[in-house]
This record gives sequence, structure tokens and C-alpha cells, in this order.
Amino acid sequence: MVMASSSSSSPEEQCGAEVSDNYETTCWGCGLRVMLPSCASIFKCGWCGAITDQNKKKRDEKCLGWRLLRDRCFLSAVLVFMFFVIFGGVWAMYPVVFSVSILWGIFHSIITTILSIATISFFSLAAFRCAGIPPNILWGSYPTVGKGDLENYTFCHYCLKPKSPRAHHCRSCGKCILDMDHHCPFIGNCVGAANHYSFICFLISAVLSTIYVSIMSAYTSLHIWPPSSYSLSRLKGITGRDLAWRLVNEIFIAFLRSALFLSARGLLLVYLFIASVSLQIGLSVLLWQQLSFIYQGKTFLSNLSSQADNDEEEKKDCQNLVRFFGFQHPVSRFLSNFRVTRKRHDT
Repeated sequence: MVMASSSSSSPEEQCGAEVSDNYETTCWGCGLRVMLPSCASIFKCGWCGAITDQNKKKRDEKCLGWRLLRDRCFLSAVLVFMFFVIFGGVWAMYPVVFSVSILWGIFHSIITTILSIATISFFSLAAFRCAGIPPNILWGSYPTVGKGDLENYTFCHYCLKPKSPRAHHCRSCGKCILDMDHHCPFIGNCVGAANHYSFICFLISAVLSTIYVSIMSAYTSLHIWPPSSYSLSRLKGITGRDLAWRLVNEIFIAFLRSALFLSARGLLLVYLFIASVSLQIGLSVLLWQQLSFIYQGKTFLSNLSSQADNDEEEKKDCQNLVRFFGFQHPVSRFLSNFRVTRKRHDT
């Protein structure tokens, strides 16, 4: 029984296929037998819509255990660093902050608590939550698969089950991920349909936290930095550009000389400032890249937006961010509904 053919459908190609040597194969989706030309290595079943690639072979995944170990090490290192920044920053900054004013210290304590809880919570959701598995569907036999049930589905030779059009197999996780964006070793997990929102929220909270840490570490360092001494007598007789250069050089050397007398809190504040600024730059670039992909309706690996006219694509671009963050309806719609209900109540 022949129920399927290759994806080409022109009459000339069909005639050519009848003359050429044909061979019989079986569709993996519905189990029906199909007759294909000998040159057809990739074909689409005309009944269930499943796509079969005869040339695709399963790759060896001997390094899966090492990838999992690598991800666990990165994940542990990130968690240790986050707790080190939180508790180390509190130990180094808050004696100075509370010495300025109690209300000032309480205000910054609230900000630190909110940023810390938000960052750790979203990081945990992105790291320990499943990234999204394609739905389990019936396949393999004609009675269970209806016409078009596996439209554009491919067979995953790693998971040995159907893979939806928007799914991608991650060799680090060892499973297919729905709407996979990328595999992030720092969270030890893929970024997919189920945790993409948590990952973006983590990036936003992490960028805000690093900005806050850099500002507070610089502010606290100014209060505990040892006084620097420099002599301007060496600058006598120097004019022009040499004077400005020698003045900056003298101030910088005096600043470094005073850094030798920093306490443990001061050294930790210097490290927190450098680390937070470095992370701030890297996370901001990553966040901007992720938001630009979402704005375009894409992920790092696949295109999520459906094909449409250019005018419609421009209108849909701004709605991609709105849909992603869960704001399905504009504020004006709620305001208009509120006005309508209020008028009806008054009458």
C-alpha cells in the first residue's frame, strides 16, 4: 500500500520517478510503505507528514557524562560566587552604611534583600527547571496516526522518538528541547520554552544587582580609603602637556601607594567593584542580544516567527516582547473596559 511520496510534486518529476529505479521503504511515523526513487534520500510522507532523512546517522554520545560534570561544576561555581558577593558585600559595606545613618542602612538593606532574592530565585528557576520537552504523540503505526498528525515532524536518532518542528536535540542535556535558544553551561541547563522567561528575568536582576554593587562598593571605598599624600614640589618648572601628564601620574602613584594600607574590607570592596563592572558589561551584552532575538521573534537556533508580509512583521515585532513577558493586553484596553463598566453601573 503506497500512501506517501517525496516532497516534490510536479508532473515532470513524477514521470521521471516512475521511469527510474524505485525502492520500497517504510515511513517511521505511520508505518506505511512508500515507493521512492533511488535518488531520494529525504522524503516527506504524504499521509502523516513526517520527514525522513535516510542519510542521517546517530552520532556517538560518549562525552555526555563529561558535559554533565562540566555543567555541574559551572553551576556550583556560579552559586558560590553569588553567595560570596552577597555575604561579602554585606560584611564589607554595611558597617560604613549604617555609620552614616540608620535609615540609610535600613533602606539599603531592603534593596539588597530584594535584589538578592530575585537574582537567586530566577537563577534557580532557570537552572533547575526543565527547559521544555516536546509533547508525546502517538506514532509508528497507521491506525494510531491520522492524516497530517506528524506534519513536518522529524525523527530524533538520539531520543528515538518524534521531534517537533520547533524542537532541537541538545547533546549536553541528552534530550530534545522545545523552542531551544541555547545551552548555557553557567546554569547547567538549556534555555527553552519553559525557562526562557526565568533566564531573561535572571539577566535583568543580575544586571541591576551588579550596577548596585559597583555603586555601593565605590561609595563605601571612598569612606574607608586611606589618605593619600603627594608632593607638588616636583612639578616646579614644568609647563604645557608635560605638567598635566606629570600631575595625573603623581596622583595615580599616590593613590596606589595609599592602597597598600587598605584593610581586608577595603581589598574586598576593590575586588567587588572590578568584578561587578566586568560582569555588568558581559551580562548587559547578553541581555541585549536576547531581547533583540525576542523582539525579532527568533531564538538563537531557530526562527519562531511565522512568515508574513513585511508590514505585518513590523507590527508583530513590538508585540513579541509584550507576549513574551506576559502582557497580552495593553493598558488602554483595561482602562476602556473600566470606563464601560463604570458607565453601566452609573446608569
